[in-house]
Amino acid sequence: MASKFVFITLAVAALALSLCVQGTLGGTTCEQLDQDTCAFAVSSSGKRCVLEKHVKRSGQEVYSCRTSDIEADNKLNDWIETEQCIKACGLDRKTFGISTDSLLESTFTQKLCSPQCYDNCPNIVDLHFNLAAGEGVFLPKLCEAQGSNARRQMAELRSSGLVAPGPAKHGVKLAAAPIVSAEPPFSI
Repeated sequence: MASKFVFITLAVAALALSLCVQGTLGGTTCEQLDQDTCAFAVSSSGKRCVLEKHVKRSGQEVYSCRTSDIEADNKLNDWIETEQCIKACGLDRKTFGISTDSLLESTFTQKLCSPQCYDNCPNIVDLHFNLAAGEGVFLPKLCEAQGSNARRQMAELRSSGLVAPGPAKHGVKLAAAPIVSAEPPFSI
């Protein structure tokens, strides 16, 4: 009798676990993510998620997650970035939009190019590979040329001919600034 109870308990637990895993792995949508999981996530459709900040008329800041037009490598669908990769790559969960600005910071490129990030965080590397390519820079060459000034490195790489071999891999569209919107003014 006890073994039958254990079998039923295990069967129920396995069914519950499979439903949770199927729901988690089969349907990530950016709009369902909160501000602590949005940035650097990829939806099940392969689109990158972006964190937005909206300012209400009251001045209260509200955060939301939306689906961007930027596609990730198809192996990254349903990807919510780990805290280990966020830390190893020198990123922040409260990053708004998607921009190349971080590539101009030498401390960021040092962390991005470190083995802890570059070898273990394919989602972040894919994103920044495409962002760099959109600027005409081949990320592996930028990592090779690490020095004291990322802006100078990018300029030198562009002028040396060591540029990315064409347009960004996934048609990356860049946001020049964080995405911030306000509610329309109240009208009577």
